[in-house]
Amino acid sequence: MICKRGKNPDVQIMARVPTPEEMNGYNEGGLPHILGIKIVETAAGRIVGHLPVKPELVARNGALWAPAIVALADTLCAYGVWTVAPEGPTGFTTIELKCNFMSTITAGAAKCVAQVLHAGRQTQVWDATVTSEETGKLMATFRNTQMLLWPRAK
Repeated sequence: MICKRGKNPDVQIMARVPTPEEMNGYNEGGLPHILGIKIVETAAGRIVGHLPVKPELVARNGALWAPAIVALADTLCAYGVWTVAPEGPTGFTTIELKCNFMSTITAGAAKCVAQVLHAGRQTQVWDATVTSEETGKLMATFRNTQMLLWPRAK
């Protein structure tokens, strides 16, 4: 990974952020692919993507299932981690997340914009907003904390 230093000397930003096409290749066959999540824009500390409403993701009441919305936001935040991570961690894991729901959709697609709020040496905090791609109406706000995993001292 090629990095450059950010404002915090312990945190480095990738000099080349993966393209949407590269990120869409992550976790092939896994949950993001099963759900239909597509990344459409990438930048250091910011990821944009969408999730189409399809029959498998609709609850009995006809609305997009809340877990699908959470998966969309969490996926984009996770994909963004390496765009602002320091050099050296071997991985990361979500240690906390919270989602508030304001509305839902029954057709079309949900758009998500995930942005880093804090990019430290040990943790990152990400915020995401999920809206109706068609109307722009706010569907959910999401925040998660990622813990960076460092190699154990021998």
